[in-house]
Formats: sequence, structure tokens, C-alpha cells
Amino acid sequence: MNNTETKKKFNMGEFYSKLGPLAALLILVIFVSIMNSSFLNVNNLMNLFQQVSVNALIAFGMQFVILTAGIDLSVGSILALSGAFAAQMILMGMPPLLAFLIGVVMGAIFGAFNGALIAYGKAAPFIVTLATMSVFRGATYVLTNGNPITGPKMNNSLSFQFLGQGYLFGIPFQVYIMIIFYVIAYLLLHKTTFGRKTYALGGNEKAAFVAGVNTKKLIILIYTIAGFLSAVGGMILTSQLASAQPDAGTGYEMDAIAAVVLGGTSLAGGKGKMFGTLVGALIIGVLNNGMNLLGISSFYQQIVKGIVILTAVLLDRKQSQN
Repeated sequence: MNNTETKKKFNMGEFYSKLGPLAALLILVIFVSIMNSSFLNVNNLMNLFQQVSVNALIAFGMQFVILTAGIDLSVGSILALSGAFAAQMILMGMPPLLAFLIGVVMGAIFGAFNGALIAYGKAAPFIVTLATMSVFRGATYVLTNGNPITGPKMNNSLSFQFLGQGYLFGIPFQVYIMIIFYVIAYLLLHKTTFGRKTYALGGNEKAAFVAGVNTKKLIILIYTIAGFLSAVGGMILTSQLASAQPDAGTGYEMDAIAAVVLGGTSLAGGKGKMFGTLVGALIIGVLNNGMNLLGISSFYQQIVKGIVILTAVLLDRKQSQN
């Protein structure tokens, strides 16, 4: 193969990794808009952004995890458990903002627990987080006794309601939270030594260790971030629903993983951009919203989403082999 052909293939790969997710999002938006004109209705768009915000927050954390060639299946359960803790504390008389703060700290602790098991237990991330997904979900059912946690102290608190139901300048407040954490995650990943170490760990863990990276500490910190952002999503969802649901966050881990992969991040680790993950979350959001508007059965929606995820994985595999 001559240099011209090699360069051409490289440029095509570069084009896909940079513009492929954005092009897919634009095509999807145009298609759904043509099929149902109400998609571009302002109220529907606000509803779309509300749906996207929670998944995007979880996906930002998942981005760091997948960049290390890891996976976190427990994020949905962390969301539910941290939300249940916060709701329980509010019912006990704690100010909502303080309860939310404690809730996100607990989410970070759950994430650190995952990281410690992976780093020091030398266990596969898939197995560890599959187990803790069950543990955290079970703990949520124990805490809630299988029933939603709600009450007057939650329904009558403006600060509690504003987080997930409030608007600022006509835009849902949770969208601002998503944007703030996107900027923080972007800067952390792309502009700091921590981000460079994350890429190095995902590219070659042994080489990163030899280069002086404390890989165990880094893994724990990365899973802590994933747990923290999942808990932030849990606080928003609890506020949005005005209750803590024991089954909250079920399946959210799949949407987050799909958002990261659709955004161009390699499951093999070491390759991906935070902007791509944001676009991926928007793709999942538009897909969910569009299928609801088109009246597609939830059963068929699962099939469509599975096909989309599988396609993204196969494209990622093909890119990795080039």
C-alpha cells in the first residue's frame, strides 16, 4: 500500500471520529422533524433537554471509565441509592440542599468502592460493577422498602423542586447543571495532567505505570467521578419526580455507555473526546424522544436502541483494526 492510500485511510478515520457523531445527530434531527413537525416545538425541545441532562451527566463519568478500557454497570443503581438517601434525609428534616450534597458525596464513595475493588482486587471492571449494581440496587430496595419515598417536606420545598423542575430564563435549570459539569469534565479530560494520565492508562496500563503514573489511585479517582456524576443525576431525577423511586435509573447504564460509544470513544480505551459523548447523549435523547412522538411501541424501541448500539460497537471495532 502506498503512502497516498495510507494517508487517505487515515483521513477518513479522522473524519469519522471528529464529525461522524455530529453528522449522525443532524441527520436524526432532520429525519424526526420531517416525520413529526411537533419535534421542533419549544415545549418538546425543553422536554428533550430535560431527558438528556441526566443521561449526559452519567455519560460524562462513563467517558473517563471507558477511556481506561473499563466499564461501570452500577451507575444506575448508584443514582437510585444516592437519591433515596437524600430523600430519606429530607423527610427526617434535613434542608434539601444539604441532603443533596450528602447524597452526591455518598455517590462518590460508592464509585470509589468500585474503583478500589478493581484496582486492588485485580478484578475485571465488568464483573465488579455487575456485582455492585446488584448490591446497590438491593440496598435501595431495603432503604425504601420497595416503595417511593415522598412527603410534604419534599413537595412543599421550593429549593427541592427547583433543581429538577425549575426554569431559568426559560430553560430548565438542570440543563445549566449539565452544561457546567460538561465544561468541568471537558477541561479535566483535555486540559489537565489528570486527563493525560487517563488517556495513558487506557492506551497501555503497564507503560503508564512504568512512566510513573499511580494507576491504582487513578482508577479509584476515575470511578469516584463516575459515582459522583451519577449521584448528581440522582438528585436531579429525585427532584424532577418529587420522590425517590426504588427502580430509578434502571437501564441508565446502557444509555450512558451507548452515548459514550456513539460519541466515538473506543471501548478498547485510550481514544475519545468529551464533546463526542455530549453529542452521543443528544443522539440517544433524540432517538428516545423521536420514537415516542412517532408512537413506536416501547418493545420496538428497545430493539432499535440495541441495533444502534451494536452498529456503533462494530464501527468502533473496525476503526480500531485500521
